[in-house]
Amino acid sequence: MLLPDYKKARSRGHEEVQKEKYEIPKKYEKIGKGKTYYVKTYGCQMNEHDTENIKAMLEQLGFSECDSYENSDLVLLNTCSIRENAHNKAFGMLGRLKHLKEENPNLLVGVCGCMAQEEGVVKEIMNHYRFVNFVFGTHNIHRLPEVLYESIHEKKQEIEVYSKEGNIIEDMPVKRANSFKAYVNIIYGCDKFCTYCIVPYTRGKQRSRAMDDILKEVKELISEGYQEVTLLGQNVNAYGKDLKDGYGLSDLLEEVAKTGIPRIRFMTSHPWDFTDEMIDVIAKYDNIMPSIHLPVQSGSNRILKLMGRRYTREEYLTLFHKMKERIPRVTISTDIIVGFPTETEEDFQETVDLVEECKFDNAFSFIFSPREGTAAAKIKDDTSEEEKQERLYRLNEVLNNYFLMNHQKMVGSIVPVLVEGSNASMKTSLYGYTDTNVLINFDGDTSLIGKIIPVKITEAKTWSIDGELVKETSKE
Repeated sequence: MLLPDYKKARSRGHEEVQKEKYEIPKKYEKIGKGKTYYVKTYGCQMNEHDTENIKAMLEQLGFSECDSYENSDLVLLNTCSIRENAHNKAFGMLGRLKHLKEENPNLLVGVCGCMAQEEGVVKEIMNHYRFVNFVFGTHNIHRLPEVLYESIHEKKQEIEVYSKEGNIIEDMPVKRANSFKAYVNIIYGCDKFCTYCIVPYTRGKQRSRAMDDILKEVKELISEGYQEVTLLGQNVNAYGKDLKDGYGLSDLLEEVAKTGIPRIRFMTSHPWDFTDEMIDVIAKYDNIMPSIHLPVQSGSNRILKLMGRRYTREEYLTLFHKMKERIPRVTISTDIIVGFPTETEEDFQETVDLVEECKFDNAFSFIFSPREGTAAAKIKDDTSEEEKQERLYRLNEVLNNYFLMNHQKMVGSIVPVLVEGSNASMKTSLYGYTDTNVLINFDGDTSLIGKIIPVKITEAKTWSIDGELVKETSKE
């Protein structure tokens, strides 16, 4: 049994990151033969991509995917710990699985992901969710076959959670959820230690994949017909800082662009590490999408300092306007936390004022959620929940006005759209995303799914736009 340890998880040494190659021992290859699995995923794109690896490993073990957890032989929860709401959802699902396991004692139940890296969560599972068969964390996803095997054969709760800086595992199998869009990890972990964030504890230190390994994966995706890759990391802008080669994200973006893949996106960015060289590369290459997610979190310098964000309001605005000036048609989205401990009405108004200046194209706004083990969780919070809710409502009103305004400016223009699927319950038959990452709905044949086509924008809405195929495309 190996339990999570926050003290170890926080440690940052100078040991060189080891690169390991994933291999599945033959003794595990048939442990799932004739059985089914169901994976429930919570959280970010990194978790979604982890699930793609997990599904592929389970199928190597002989399991086949089931579309219902009630009818599966194995249910695995890939969890998120960024907010309390994600916690509650996962534990709520465990409650349902407890009743299911009472009816079917042979059901295998597992928990992995970021919640599995939390001391309090694992203690809760050990004390009150003894029916859970196995738990593993973010650093040892590649050991799923071993953990599962031990759980089955030892017939006891198996907990294996590494609390370390982390290594890099290459050649992980992957069952991609999409046949034309793909996630590609470029850097794991984070060393920023923003005071509200649990990620540096649950994902380990910053460690970059070698550029050659990333380019090899992208080229394989191109050969398989993929149209878009999203380069992933908790802080992609820090890519390369831990490597001896001397290159960074601007270099990687340029090399990926040179592969010729039609669309490149990346997330998530930290303003502290966003360089002029990155801006120049994005502006230079048409296949690097002019859409950037740049979390600001607060418009108040006092709150930004308490958050440990390492930049000021003025520095963020300078970077923001630089992007707007130098990257043609760029759209910028953001994250904002409302109700951070000690936030005053004046602090909140500074955030609203920043939004008024930036007129963001999209945003994810949240009420502060204290995370056990973080510095912010220890700050006395004297703002009522009602006041936080009211501030969030006011902020969203301002944000939504700008979303609609920005979409209205697009009406009449023709934009490239990657068609992603069909609408089952809407008037329009297809949907996709523009190069600037705006959801668009329009009519067309399902044969267009997976292709990049020109669409004329006809109507603006707050969260999406409507369009129509240009005549040349509709005749094909």
